[in-house]
Amino acid sequence: MASKKEIVIIGGGAAGLMAAIRAAELGASVLVVEKMRDLGRKILISGKGRCNITNDCSREDFLKAFGRDGRFLYSAWEKLDNEKLRTFFGSWGCPTVVERGQRVFPESQSAREVRDLLVAQGKKKGAEIWTDWPVREIIHKEGGFLIRSRRGEEIETEKVIIATGGVSYPGTGSSGEGHKWVEKLGHTIKPLRGALVPLVAKEEWVSELQGLSLRNVRCRLFQGAKEKDSDFGEMLFTHFGVSGPIILTLSGLAGEILAKGSPVTLKIDLKPALSEEQLDERLQRDFDKYSRKKVQNGLDDLLPQKLIPLIIKLAGLDPEKPMHQITRAERLKVLELLKGLELTITEQRPIAEAIVTAGGVDLKEVSPQTMESKKVSGLFLAGEILNLAGWTGGYNLQAAFSTGWTAGESAASCELG
Repeated sequence: MASKKEIVIIGGGAAGLMAAIRAAELGASVLVVEKMRDLGRKILISGKGRCNITNDCSREDFLKAFGRDGRFLYSAWEKLDNEKLRTFFGSWGCPTVVERGQRVFPESQSAREVRDLLVAQGKKKGAEIWTDWPVREIIHKEGGFLIRSRRGEEIETEKVIIATGGVSYPGTGSSGEGHKWVEKLGHTIKPLRGALVPLVAKEEWVSELQGLSLRNVRCRLFQGAKEKDSDFGEMLFTHFGVSGPIILTLSGLAGEILAKGSPVTLKIDLKPALSEEQLDERLQRDFDKYSRKKVQNGLDDLLPQKLIPLIIKLAGLDPEKPMHQITRAERLKVLELLKGLELTITEQRPIAEAIVTAGGVDLKEVSPQTMESKKVSGLFLAGEILNLAGWTGGYNLQAAFSTGWTAGESAASCELG
């Protein structure tokens, strides 16, 4: 015989656990089923193991982080915003701190503490949790749903919350199964692709810069000759191209443009605090200061050591040439490179390497006030399974917590018609 539960939550990540906490504290009978042997694997690797819980931003900036889809999160944010979230963690014995970029982390710097607290709170409120319980299918029937595991076990439930995540980092359990179930139940699934994902560059010289991290640079994204977006902050060169916070933020748009078959170019302003005129004056001062040095030894005040050989090569300079012999045309070429070091982007890295998934359940088919499906009564959706992808910096985890909280509250409160 099938087990019977009031609410079943499929997925034991950030959204699923928060949904369980809220639904259980409202008195609902709640069961969380997770196919992996442990819960919250993606939480454990978030923020490089420190868990960037949220961002200490305003509501307007939070919504802006999700682009044109941000307005969908208005109600969920009102129910559980970043201040309320931090208050909850503080009351659970996990105070938080704000770091660079308004990123919020647990004071302990431990993602495991965050995961463990969410699990403990869910259990404390009365939620039941089953791990190693892989769902095979969800059948909508009169009065609710039948959920069948891959081993043939069955659960009957009035309401189900699907919080299975996207398809990024499949080792954490996010394999896209949830999208297939939801599509079978009648929902539209927007094409899945990586968001917050490193980018691959055509230029072979990027491998020479592997491991070089640049701070306080501006990266501009172009579709053909038209600038589409830009971001300021930190980036990283890799053996295949570029990564780091500002690259990840721009990567979603880069992926959209590439999918249309249009060329994508990045231009890196290495000295964004200086105008071209100011930087030219700076170059002239440095060239005068080190006039007797060779070119390869005269740029130390201006650039990281690893970048100097590349700039010399791209500018067509002789590294043995004395600084005082550099011509005006050569100096202006250096200036051009410093204000717009150009990369040709050929593709995103595989979706499995993405921090979050773009695409997912069409937001038009989900109530933003309750996270309930507009297609299927009693079906709720939360977290990365939705077609939402925000900036890096804690925005996506906040969205998971807020939509999970909303789904749990709504499922516990609603009466099925």
